[in-house]
Amino acid sequence: MDRHTEGWSDKIKGAVNQAKGEAKDQWGNLTDDPGLQARGKWDKAKGKVQEEI
Repeated sequence: MDRHTEGWSDKIKGAVNQAKGEAKDQWGNLTDDPGLQARGKWDKAKGKVQEEI
């Protein structure tokens, strides 16, 4: 895989992690589960970092 393709791969992974994190965060809000909310926020942050690389 070349450098250009790796960059797109990270951006896609980042977007997926952000979407997954948002879903967890919202589900944690709905079910009053602070642990799930925290994991969702972590996934969103991880996704943002991946997109920036």
